[in-house]
Amino acid sequence: MRFLIYGLTFLSMIGFGFWAYRENYETQAALSEVGRLQSDIGAARERLGVLRAEWAYLNRPDRLRELANLNYDRLQLMPFSSDQFGRIDQIAYPQMTQVTEELEFEGTVELSSNGGQEP
Repeated sequence: MRFLIYGLTFLSMIGFGFWAYRENYETQAALSEVGRLQSDIGAARERLGVLRAEWAYLNRPDRLRELANLNYDRLQLMPFSSDQFGRIDQIAYPQMTQVTEELEFEGTVELSSNGGQEP
C-alpha cells in the first residue's frame, strides 16, 4: 500500500513538473507575442502621426486655393455661395402613414404590460 502511495505521488510530481514546464513556455510565448503586438501598435501610431502631418500639410488653404486656380479651366470650381444651399422646408420627408402602410407585420405577437386589459 505504501509503495502504491509513493508511486502515485512520484507520478503526480512528474505530471506537475511537466505541466509547469509547458505553462512556462506558453507564458513566454504569450509575452513575446504581446511585446511584438505592442511594437506593431507603436509603429502604427507613428505612421498615423506622419499621415496626419502629411494630411495637414496637403490641406493647407493657400495650397488648395493655388491648385484650384491652376486647374480652374479643367475643374471649373466655383466658390460656395448661399444660394447653393437648400432650406429645411424643401426636404421631402415621408408621412408617417406612408411608412407604416409599407411595412408588413405578419406573425407578430402584441406584448402588453397591463395584463391584457384595455387602457
